Amino acid sequence: MLDTMAPYKPGKAVAAPDGRSYKLSSNETPYDPLPSVVEAIAEGARQIHRYPDPGATRLTEAIAARYSVPPEHVALGAGSVTVAQQLFETVGEPGVEVVYAWRSFEAYPLLADLAGVTSVMVPLAGEDHDLDAMAEAINDRTRLVFVCNPNNPTGTAVRRGPLEAFLDRVPEHVLVVLDEAYHEYVRDDDVPDGLTLYRDRPNVCVLRTFSKAYGLAGLRVGYMIAQEPVASAVRKTIVPFAVNHLAQLAAIASLEAEDELLDRVEQVVKERTRVRQSLLEQGWTVPPTEANFVWLRLGGRTLDFAAACAAEGVAVRPFAEEGVRVSIGSPEANDAFLAAAASFAK
Repeated sequence: MLDTMAPYKPGKAVAAPDGRSYKLSSNETPYDPLPSVVEAIAEGARQIHRYPDPGATRLTEAIAARYSVPPEHVALGAGSVTVAQQLFETVGEPGVEVVYAWRSFEAYPLLADLAGVTSVMVPLAGEDHDLDAMAEAINDRTRLVFVCNPNNPTGTAVRRGPLEAFLDRVPEHVLVVLDEAYHEYVRDDDVPDGLTLYRDRPNVCVLRTFSKAYGLAGLRVGYMIAQEPVASAVRKTIVPFAVNHLAQLAAIASLEAEDELLDRVEQVVKERTRVRQSLLEQGWTVPPTEANFVWLRLGGRTLDFAAACAAEGVAVRPFAEEGVRVSIGSPEANDAFLAAAASFAK
């Protein structure tokens, strides 16, 4: 069974012959951790001979307070991808189907295979979720539907009207997972905050992460907010001590420094606008993006484009025969990518 599974492929770093290296392949923040977060980690390091709080009580309460939800509605994991895995495990049995768009987050097929459920991949309509087709794919065997919003790797986002119409069509026995790993980068007012939808819909939950906007990718902290029966079921599937002590402290410190962190997010959004506009001026087709990356659908040119970027020290994330996802980095890194893209286009 394991031999048939395609492993997850993380973004890689590359270096040009002159040593230049810009990693734009993993959607990481280009900024170093805030001093207050580093201080919290350093202080917490004095306690790493002790096991972490298995319930992450302080962090759970901090998240609940931040979003004005009951603590019982919060479930934590080692990154939102692990919380997604916990969701798959709650429904994992032969015959169960899980519906999601494709292409979307690369981990979904792997998690489905590991849980022993059947993936139902619904092709994108252009670069967007085809919610009508996804609704039609739901049947009596469906237990989960993932809506990655904004979508990884295309960056496109589902807007409120179509999403609410879709949710109205989903049967009560099916849980809709709004995967909002890039929520903090959304600037389109018509793209809904999933937390405004779950409160009145028991079959809707929201995934978020501290890896992207909060800059804690290396510590692995994610969470789900859902009605209590769903959150309780997911908490039962967590590996004991999955969220380590330093990760808990860093996430709490990040919430306390949220205003400062979101100022950094705003700088990334400005760079996103600049990068996309520059690519459009070069003649590329780039869909509107609400995440911290841009998407170029290149088809058969995908790997050649990625290799050309790598030769200039720029690592991008290629999806063979489909396209390239490029993270928004520092202005210097973005300029290096834009120069590589311009050279390839000539």
